[in-house]
Amino acid sequence: MRAIEISRFGAPDVLRPTERPLPVAGAGEVLIRVRASGVNRPDVLQRSGAYPPPPGASDLPGLEVSGVIESGDAAAMAEAGLALGDRVCALVAGGGYAEYCVAPVGQCLPVPDGFDDVQAASLPETFFTVWSNVFDRGRLQPGETLLIQGGTSGIGVTAIQLAKAFGATVMATAGSDAKCAACLALGADHAINYRTQDFSAVAKELTGGQGVNVILDMVAGDYVAREVECLAEDGRLVIIAVQGGVKAELNAGLVLRRRLVITGSTLRPRPVAFKSAIARSLHDKVWPLLQQGGVKPVIHSTFDASRAAEAHALMETNQHIGKIVLTWS
Repeated sequence: MRAIEISRFGAPDVLRPTERPLPVAGAGEVLIRVRASGVNRPDVLQRSGAYPPPPGASDLPGLEVSGVIESGDAAAMAEAGLALGDRVCALVAGGGYAEYCVAPVGQCLPVPDGFDDVQAASLPETFFTVWSNVFDRGRLQPGETLLIQGGTSGIGVTAIQLAKAFGATVMATAGSDAKCAACLALGADHAINYRTQDFSAVAKELTGGQGVNVILDMVAGDYVAREVECLAEDGRLVIIAVQGGVKAELNAGLVLRRRLVITGSTLRPRPVAFKSAIARSLHDKVWPLLQQGGVKPVIHSTFDASRAAEAHALMETNQHIGKIVLTWS
């Protein structure tokens, strides 16, 4: 099969087309003929040597795919209501940049009606991540306020739509007025240009001084102190990436007085059972919204898989709004 490998750690041009043996599905797994592969920030980190795959995972990058089930564990498929030839999208721990990819049955979801392969491939990584962190870990409730750092990222566009669909007030930060306008168009109630405004001060002003209930943070670093400042009583800060650095200083007194929760997670190394539980929640609570058009994938651009280096270069510019997807012709 054709695949895209990391020839060495470095800039986007280290991504090289190659030939690899077809992977073989084991117990509880399916082999997917891949039609499209999502590109995500962790792929960029892996390429640079900062995010190695977990033990047992493929060394090929790629955490989400869409395609057709070619073979697999018949009993596991039957239990999950899947069959050979079904169109699915799947979250994987690696190996997504290839014409064939093995995925746990529990991490596969049916492609929503009317979705093409590119739209389907854009779903798993962001939807699993947002559901796990905003709704499970962050416990966002209807009527609460969510602040999303990076509203036009793949995670951000998903978080805006899902939070609104489940009755929250949404604030999102972005790095330009155009990106702020995109956040508002996606349904955000407020958009904050972090280059020209202090997001913490604006968030407190917009909430009448009460603060926000949940923050989804992909920056960390010096953002953490300002996030603690603008959290409401019993607020929850959920950190899912550290693009601004791993170290932070904060006012611990506010954490005590306001009973704040500061938490975080990485999804990739979690066990299959954990990810499968998220898939079940998505299937029951979110997939109907996709079917009805209440929540939609946002695709910025597509690249033939042979141009994966260009896709990574685009992601590193931070100019995209929504998802970048590779296609396999």
